[in-house]
Amino acid sequence: MKIVRFAVFAAAAATLAACSTGPDKSRDRGIDSKNLSELEWGIWVDPQGCDNWIADDGFEGYMARRLDRYGEPVCSGVAPPETATGPFKEGSPIPDAI
Repeated sequence: MKIVRFAVFAAAAATLAACSTGPDKSRDRGIDSKNLSELEWGIWVDPQGCDNWIADDGFEGYMARRLDRYGEPVCSGVAPPETATGPFKEGSPIPDAI
C-alpha cells in the first residue's frame, strides 16, 4: 500500500511541476536557436483582413496574431487579404505593437 501511495504522490507532484513551468515561447529551440526578437518581422493579412506578424529565419517560419492593447485583432488594411508585406525574409527589428 505504501508503494501505491508513493506512486500516486510522485505522479501528482510531477503533474503540478509541469503545470507551473511552461516553455519559453520567446526563444527558438531549433537547430539555429535564437531569441525571436532577433528576427525580421513583416505582416501577413489573413482572409478576414486582419494583420498577423510573420518571420522567416530560412529554416523555420513564425506567425503571431497582431493585437491591440485590448487584445483585439488589428485589421489595419495595410495590404489586400492574403498578402505578405515587410522585410520578414531580410531581417528588421520587430515593430512596437500599437
